[in-house]
This record gives sequence, C-alpha cells and structure tokens, in this order.
Amino acid sequence: MSTTTGDHAHSFDAERHAHWEEQQRAAAATDAVRDIADVAAVEVIASGCVHLMSAAAVKLGLGEDPDAERFTDLDEARKLINALAGLVTAAAPEISDMHARPIRDGLRSLQLRFREISAIPDPIGKGPGEKFTGPVS
Repeated sequence: MSTTTGDHAHSFDAERHAHWEEQQRAAAATDAVRDIADVAAVEVIASGCVHLMSAAAVKLGLGEDPDAERFTDLDEARKLINALAGLVTAAAPEISDMHARPIRDGLRSLQLRFREISAIPDPIGKGPGEKFTGPVS
C-alpha cells in the first residue's frame, strides 16, 4: 500500500528521469572522447577539411539537389573557403603531401568555381583563400 501522493510520485519520476538523462549524456561524452582518442590527428584534420569543402560546395550551388543553385551564398562560401585554405596551408607540413594534395585540389576547384560565378570577380590574388594559397586562375 502506497502512502505517496500522485504529485510526489510524479516529482520522483521526473527527478529519476533527469538523473538518468544526465548519466546518458556523461556516458556519451566519455564514448566520444574514447572514439576521438583512437583517431589519428591526420584523420581529424582531413575530416575537418572535407566538412569545410562540402559546406563550401553547397554554398557555391554544387549540391546534389536538382535545385542546388538556390543555396548559393557567396559571402558564406568565401568564409568557408578562407577557413579551408588556412587550415590546409597550416596543416600541410603535419599531414604530408599525400593527404594535403587532394585537399588542395578540391580547394582550388572551389576557388575557381567562386571566381566563375561571381558577378564582380575579385582581383587575382584577392579571391577567397588566395592570401594563403597564392593566386588561383
């Protein structure tokens, strides 16, 4: 026979549920740290570059969607290309040419696409990422 009121039982369930959710978040964070600890730095860097490249491609209207051009946003693309160029330039000595070369090739393609679709192209050497990569033409 229970002597608890309905409100007290509900409060207890809410506290128990909140405690369980906190334990789940802590376990997930621990698992994520373990997962990252098992990944080589070169893979983390390359993954970051791929994410930046993919986002820039979408902002340049190169998505897989048949209507991909509606996502074109040159201001956003410029930011992503600059970040990618800075990252790959800084990381290249650390990740070896074998890993850096395909990223640089992808970056160059994005830079050329940006120049191609810009209504008012940047001067040579002033386009997105060119302060890190040098002029792209």
